[in-house]
Amino acid sequence: MLAAALTTIFFSISVLCGARSAQVVGPQAANLGRITLATLLLGIWAHGYGAGLSGPSLSWFFLSGVIGFGLGDMALFGALPRIGPRLAILLTQCLAAPIAAFAEWIWLGTTLRVVDLSCAAVILVGVAVAMAPDGGLPIERRVFWIGVLFGVGSALGQALGAVVSRKANDLASAAQFEIDGGTAAYQRALGGLILTWLAAAAFSLRGPAADRPVVNWRLGFPLIAANALAGPTIGVGCYQWALKTTPSGLVLPIVATSPLITMLLAWWFQGIRPTRRVALGSALAVAGAVALARAQAGK
Repeated sequence: MLAAALTTIFFSISVLCGARSAQVVGPQAANLGRITLATLLLGIWAHGYGAGLSGPSLSWFFLSGVIGFGLGDMALFGALPRIGPRLAILLTQCLAAPIAAFAEWIWLGTTLRVVDLSCAAVILVGVAVAMAPDGGLPIERRVFWIGVLFGVGSALGQALGAVVSRKANDLASAAQFEIDGGTAAYQRALGGLILTWLAAAAFSLRGPAADRPVVNWRLGFPLIAANALAGPTIGVGCYQWALKTTPSGLVLPIVATSPLITMLLAWWFQGIRPTRRVALGSALAVAGAVALARAQAGK
């Protein structure tokens, strides 16, 4: 469970840096810069100290990246401008865990105990209480439901990408091939990188140059670098480490608390104080995470 906790912390830092870099250079440039730099850094690790592009699970990790890094992240960016970051993250994080648990049960036959499911449910309820937007959203109905569909698609991408990663780790274990989290993250990032660049190239052919934001790389690059290190590099490395040893239905509820950690960091660095409802939801989610960790340690 340590790997899942580290993933949560690094993902939270990544969200803050990613949101700021998107404001400075635009969301598409920020996303492309983030995944490109992360793939380069992970490649240095994988080819210098890890397994590089070898192993029986390469194609599965690549597919996981296409689904999670590629389709999942693009769906998230489709949800953000339509329903806002809080509701988009709520849908992604809270739906990903049960979707992953169900998919892993159907496909891989992984069973979860009642106590594990109960703790996971407590975490998700806490996240929902803390992250649920206030009523009266000034959003057109059609735009709202399109955004919700994108949010569900983002949750599907994260969940199914995690389950495919579990399948990849199972294949590597069956072949007695040792693969570290950094190498797994690199093989996964390649799939997302290729799909993201292809999508960016396709969209650039459709939009006029006048509509593209002015890119301030001098200010944006340090933010993109911090985002790449905290998220796709170290964060995803810890994420793959967690999925290697723990079912995704247990990993994802822990990672689902990352928006709450992000709120605390925003309070610390930006002075944005959370409301009482956020504090209550955070306490509930943390209590569920502690209970889940204790239950796992007692197996």
